[in-house]
Amino acid sequence: MIYSSRSLDDNPVNIWQAELSRSPLELEELNTILAPDERLRADKFKLEIHRNRFIYARGILRQILSLYVDIAPDKIEFSYSDRGKPSLVNNRLNIQFNISHSENIAVYAVTKNRRIGIDIEYLDEKHDCLNIARRFFSEREFEMIKGSVGKDRSRLFFQFWTAKEAYLKATGEGLSGGLDKVEISSDNGRSNYSINGETNYNWQLQQLYPSENYLAAVAVEITKEQTLSTVYYCFHK
Repeated sequence: MIYSSRSLDDNPVNIWQAELSRSPLELEELNTILAPDERLRADKFKLEIHRNRFIYARGILRQILSLYVDIAPDKIEFSYSDRGKPSLVNNRLNIQFNISHSENIAVYAVTKNRRIGIDIEYLDEKHDCLNIARRFFSEREFEMIKGSVGKDRSRLFFQFWTAKEAYLKATGEGLSGGLDKVEISSDNGRSNYSINGETNYNWQLQQLYPSENYLAAVAVEITKEQTLSTVYYCFHK
């Protein structure tokens, strides 16, 4: 992979997309740049396909971040919150990032001076969307999903799910933060979050469509006057 260094001054949110099915040689190369704790995590996966996807996802994360912090991928150091959210050590530029992968695609969100979260999901129609929504979504969201059928129901469910999880990842709470407390709202055509029934203008949502049968969402901490019109989408090859 050859990319020039990148700045976030003109594009405050950069979204990267990567395929997690690559050659054995690239898998070996990416594994060599992982930290020992990352290799230990990879070795805990029982299935080889899951182990390989983890190595691809984490190795590519290091390659992407190196473009912003001007540090070799294998020299990047991470610290982790008590709920496992990674952040950069010695982060003088205050680069913030998040990663998500599902099946064969990974997405990465990178920004500066603001919290950010991203989530991607494969559209699996075998999900028990209705019962999950009844348990974890707001009453309004549940009724919307209940009123849809077939692929429309599945797509709507995952639109809500990815948006909620992106926000909870951005705040560092994770799913334990409560999917039912986070509701998707719309104000003058702009997607926002309602937290416990009150619209939170400090966060903005943008839906993403990485590939056929995939949905994603990014949540960004932002002021009411700002928008996500300067999202820059990149592909890692």
